Amino acid sequence: MNLHNLVEAQREYFYKDETKDLSFRLFMLNKLEEIVDLYEEDVIEALYLDLGKSGFEAYSTEIFMIKEEIRYIKRNLKYWMEPEREKTPIISMPAESFTYYEPLGVNLIISPWNYPIQLALTPLVGSIAAGNTSIIKPSSKSKNSTELLIEMINNNFPNEFIYVVDPEEISREELLYEKYDHIFFTGSPKSGRNIMEAAAKNLIKVTLELGGKSPCIVDETANLKVAAKRIVWGKLTNSGQTCIAPDYLALKNSIKEEFIEILKDTINEFYGDNPLENPEYPKIIDRKHFDKLVELIRDQEIVFGGNYDSEKLKISPTIIDNVNIENKLMKEEIFGPIFPILTFNELDGLIYTLKRMEKPLALYYFTKDQDSYKKVIDSISFGGGCINDTLSHVASSYLEFGGVGNSGMGGYHGKYSFITFSNRKSVMVRNTNIDPDIKYPPYGDTKYSLLKKFTK
Repeated sequence: MNLHNLVEAQREYFYKDETKDLSFRLFMLNKLEEIVDLYEEDVIEALYLDLGKSGFEAYSTEIFMIKEEIRYIKRNLKYWMEPEREKTPIISMPAESFTYYEPLGVNLIISPWNYPIQLALTPLVGSIAAGNTSIIKPSSKSKNSTELLIEMINNNFPNEFIYVVDPEEISREELLYEKYDHIFFTGSPKSGRNIMEAAAKNLIKVTLELGGKSPCIVDETANLKVAAKRIVWGKLTNSGQTCIAPDYLALKNSIKEEFIEILKDTINEFYGDNPLENPEYPKIIDRKHFDKLVELIRDQEIVFGGNYDSEKLKISPTIIDNVNIENKLMKEEIFGPIFPILTFNELDGLIYTLKRMEKPLALYYFTKDQDSYKKVIDSISFGGGCINDTLSHVASSYLEFGGVGNSGMGGYHGKYSFITFSNRKSVMVRNTNIDPDIKYPPYGDTKYSLLKKFTK
């Protein structure tokens, strides 16, 4: 399909106002939920072929999150669509003030390869809920999931409402040449800058869900066994190919040796002595990324793992000790099953270091000391995170998910998706029965004095 004609067809359809009706939005959300149910086994198979995900991981991190988002939004959409009454300043009385939510128009959703179904359809849920039309551009790397996504959407929705373009047929330049009302992008900070630059030419609103080096701090007060389980789970979900995975560990010096041993035991408990042979242990997306990860662990102080299978594109969980911020592992997001170990003596010193790094998408801190984690939350800027867990905040429809600075801008999930894909329109409705003439000329000294007295 010609992209320009598609954009224009969606814009004309949007102008008919059909997408604005609550009944239409709910109908389409129900339809999307039914399609996800219908294709559930196909989704699980595609995710296994692309990323080696187990059925449990595919369902919990992709299918379940989409369905939960749809259900939550359906329950609340009617109330979100109603105008919100706001306060009115006394100088404008008598009047009433409201915030109206209106759809933006034609949205472009650019989704990545690491969660190829969930990160395409979860933003789509927000776009539908807000009353927009949508064009989705998935990744060419997750070939099986992309082909399935094209079938799921294009065979079940009108093209003028939702359409998935084939990434093999449309280049990034051609895609970004068109004028949209909103671009929602999930990917790397480097690509995010290119998206923002292209959007600026047409003053298109952008939401950027990027990544970064998300720290995971463990201090001497933490429950080390629980911490190890939750860190290993968070790091090795999708074999580390998660934008909010704990990127590196910052361990209190006094517990480092003990915690490393617990980490080793936990990895063995989860995936056995040879994770490369475990069918539930995911693979790396492609050869290019695999080779990059192998190069990252070369010449490092490996204290656990370090094995890999070039045919299966699997890298075993690898713990690397004595890493400092100058190490090549600390230059950019790892996106793989590698655990760099940094240490700290005093929390204030660690905070000083972290504040001077790029703002991460997530931060995790394992501690029983409330004062310490409050200090970290107050001192360090990050998109979101957990105290005494990893990843779990992203699964909540009650919490906004998004980044800050280098890790992105804007957020979504639940009501925040509805807001992100809407224009908030401020309206003041004034009464005409009373019309004080103090604001009208001529003013003179008397009106000026009254104004100052009235506004004190």
